[in-house]
Amino acid sequence: MTDLLTLHEIGAAGVAEILAMAERDDLGAPLAGQGVALMFAKPSARTRNSMEMAAVQLGGHPVYIQAEEVGLGERETAEDIANTLACYHRVIAARVKEHGHLTAMAAATDVPVLNMLSDTDHPLQGLADLLTIKQLTGKLAGAKIAYVGDGNNNVAKSLAEGCALAGATLTIASPEEFQLAAPPEGVRQVVNPAEAVAGAQVVYTDVWVSMGQAEETARRNAALAPYQVDEALMALTDDAWFLHCLPARRGEEVEAAVIDGPRSGVWRQAENRMHTARAALAWMVG
Repeated sequence: MTDLLTLHEIGAAGVAEILAMAERDDLGAPLAGQGVALMFAKPSARTRNSMEMAAVQLGGHPVYIQAEEVGLGERETAEDIANTLACYHRVIAARVKEHGHLTAMAAATDVPVLNMLSDTDHPLQGLADLLTIKQLTGKLAGAKIAYVGDGNNNVAKSLAEGCALAGATLTIASPEEFQLAAPPEGVRQVVNPAEAVAGAQVVYTDVWVSMGQAEETARRNAALAPYQVDEALMALTDDAWFLHCLPARRGEEVEAAVIDGPRSGVWRQAENRMHTARAALAWMVG
């Protein structure tokens, strides 16, 4: 049984195996009669729904756990919570504010731990992104992706790791203060969004203000305003697809005509959260 905390840690082979499994409908019921703990220190729509359905499709029983029920890092340590949940569940999945809580949980128990989102990584979103890119472009190796906006958040980091592991070409366009400090080898960072999208098959963006950043709203919106994905920017591509991990703020990081247009793949991307979550769970339990 294997933890899944970051894409980098499971490597190219792990990513390829999970993506191959995500395209199958015959994964059986490896979680039959067993629990899957879903602990949320942050709220979610897609992650909760996709993970609950994924667990059910594998024969398991998902248990939704709210932050106040466990008091992660306050009422109880991450290690004590992990050891308690390990008494009842085959997999512990957690959406946390601090990535260190996940590593502490994984070190404390032999039950596999799954990162449903942390402050540094979002591997489940990265897997869904890769599957969607493969479906839309017909390949991963050699696919050309542009990410425009805040390039230093958890979604951009996992996308960068996934593209590097799968052989896709990723160019991130963001102001220098919003760039990854240590991008994976082969991932290019630029300041000019037009430079990033030239020749891109997929253009990706995310919100400019994430949960916990409300006090920075004005500054972030001002700095990232030139990075809106609008029809003019998409016109610089060769009829590229548009992706967004959602939720989206139309009129800010993306123009409504783009996300709601015929080259938007966001709903396929959202559905793929369930397929890749199912594959990730099955892969983790062997």
